[in-house]
Amino acid sequence: MAHVPPPPALVIRPHEERSQWREWATIGLFWFASILVAVAVTWALRENVPADGLAQLRRALEQNTALQQRVAVLERAQQVGNAANTDLQRQIGERQDEIAGLRADLAFYSSLTRADAKRDGFSVQGLSLTPVRDNPRLFNFSITLTQNLKPGQVASGQVRLSVSGMRADKLATIDWTDLAANVDAKGLGFSFKYFQQIKGTLLLPDGFVPNGVRVEADAGSEFGKSSRDFTWGEAFRRLDAPTQ
Repeated sequence: MAHVPPPPALVIRPHEERSQWREWATIGLFWFASILVAVAVTWALRENVPADGLAQLRRALEQNTALQQRVAVLERAQQVGNAANTDLQRQIGERQDEIAGLRADLAFYSSLTRADAKRDGFSVQGLSLTPVRDNPRLFNFSITLTQNLKPGQVASGQVRLSVSGMRADKLATIDWTDLAANVDAKGLGFSFKYFQQIKGTLLLPDGFVPNGVRVEADAGSEFGKSSRDFTWGEAFRRLDAPTQ
């Protein structure tokens, strides 16, 4: 009969916890060391920074804020000053134009009232054009009609104008009915003894380049007709006409 050895004896021993305790101890040491480093850095910074450094920093920040506010105030004052100067220059220009207009009016009235003044019949004295803002094709016009050949008598009738120029690279003339929509086709009415200014508005067609204006006035059989041609540039220069 074969001999079978007995099975080995099993011995149960408790698990050693030394390795786990070593890990916790290592972590604790690192944590404590970090605290020591932080304390050392804080102490070093405090030793290197003057005691009044924080107060100086606050004063510097306050001064910087005050300077920024002062700069903003000065910039605003400069903007206001520039706007006031621009407005003043505009007013000076307007006053100069008014003075020039008054001088022209004085010369015009003098030419009518002088004893040796030339006695003219019914005539187109002048034309002025003023562009309307925000619309390059729209213009205000003022036509001056005069007569001193028959003092005291009333000249009445209609006046109209037409504009010549280029359209699609061809010469073209825009008649009164196309320039002033919703206005009497015969023209604008007038009635005066010595002079009158007739005002209105004209609209140029799109793509039309003007170079001349023709003014035609009809005062009937008593005073007859009168016409006058102006270049487009002349119409923008103030003529010797009253500003009534």
